[in-house]
Amino acid sequence: MTTESAPAAAGGSDDGRTVLRDLVFAEPVGFRPLSLDLHLAPVGSPLIVFVHGGGWRIGSRRMFCPTMADDDPFGRIVAAGFTVASVDYRLSAEANSPAQQDDVAAALAWLAERAHEFGADTSRIVLWGESAGGTLAALVGLRPDAGVRGVIDWYGPSELVAMGEQLGNVHDPASREAEWLGVPAGDDAARARAASPALQVHADAPPFHLAHGLADSAVPPEQSELLAGALAAAGVPVELELVPGAGHMWQGEDVDRLGLLDRALAFARRVTS
Repeated sequence: MTTESAPAAAGGSDDGRTVLRDLVFAEPVGFRPLSLDLHLAPVGSPLIVFVHGGGWRIGSRRMFCPTMADDDPFGRIVAAGFTVASVDYRLSAEANSPAQQDDVAAALAWLAERAHEFGADTSRIVLWGESAGGTLAALVGLRPDAGVRGVIDWYGPSELVAMGEQLGNVHDPASREAEWLGVPAGDDAARARAASPALQVHADAPPFHLAHGLADSAVPPEQSELLAGALAAAGVPVELELVPGAGHMWQGEDVDRLGLLDRALAFARRVTS
C-alpha cells in the first residue's frame, strides 16, 4: 500500500487530500491480485465505487474518463463530499464474463467490510462506471445482494445482442463484446443475456442515473434508452440524460463535461442523503 497527498480539486478546499493506493481487495486463484485506490473525504462521507472503461480489454483504476484527465474528476468528487474507491478488474484477455462482475462484487464486499476503517460510511454506497465499466456497475448494482444506494452508468452497453445488431458485429469474434463474453453475442443468447443489464432489471433495483452522448458511435445511445425503458417499466427510479453532439467518453468541443459530472454527483447526493 502506498499513501500520497494530492492537490485539492479546483474550486474545493485548499487542504490536500489523501489517496491510499494499491489496496489489494481480491486474489483470484491463478490470476494477478486486484487492487483499488481510495481517495479519502472527511470521516463519515458516503462512498462512490468507480469502475473504469476500456471495452473490457484495457483500462486502469487510475483513469476516470480520458477526456477529463485535466479536470481532476476524482478530486472534484472528493471535494463534493464523497470518498472514492476506484477499482480494477480482470480484463478480457485474462478472463471472460462473469469474472469482471465477480471482481467488482468482490471489491464491494471488501469495502463494505473494511472501508469504515478509512472513515467511509459503508451504508451509503453508489456504483459509478463509464463505458464497459458502466455495464459492470449496472450488472453488479442489479444483483439482489448488492446493497448499494444507486448506480451511475455513463454510456455503458446494456443489451449486447441489440448493440451487435446496431453496430453490425453481432457475430464478429473480434469485437470487444465477443472477447469479453468468449463468444460473439449473436452466437450465445444465454451468455449475452446474462451480461446485459437491460435484461437483468427487477423491481427491487436501486435508482439509476444514465447519461449518453447522442453522437456516440462506439456505444449507440439507444443502449441507455433500452436500459432506462426497462428500469421505468419495472418501476425503478431512473434519470436519463441524452447529450446532443457528444461522442463516446464525452468527446466533442462543446460538451459540458463538468456539468455532467455535477449532475451525476447531485444524483449521488440525493440517493445517499
